[in-house]
Amino acid sequence: MNHDEMYDEIDSSQSITEKYLGLSVGKFLAALFIVLFSGVYIGSLLYGTNSLQVLMKLDDYHDYLKDEIHTLKKENAQKQREYFELKEITAQ
Repeated sequence: MNHDEMYDEIDSSQSITEKYLGLSVGKFLAALFIVLFSGVYIGSLLYGTNSLQVLMKLDDYHDYLKDEIHTLKKENAQKQREYFELKEITAQ
């Protein structure tokens, strides 16, 4: 089979996507749209305002606030103790 016969077998009515990818133009555009939409959606999930990073930061902030509450409760108990001791001293 020579080169001329190989070229004759190629259908010239095929589009570029059918020749190289085996897909019609409509299927190619649909697949391209799905891939692009999926990429944007996953990027939004990872880096957007509703992302995993924001969730992790909020979780860390929640832990910080719990620790701060514990510290302030201890400090408050100590101040109340001092207050009542001073009140008792001044009452005598």
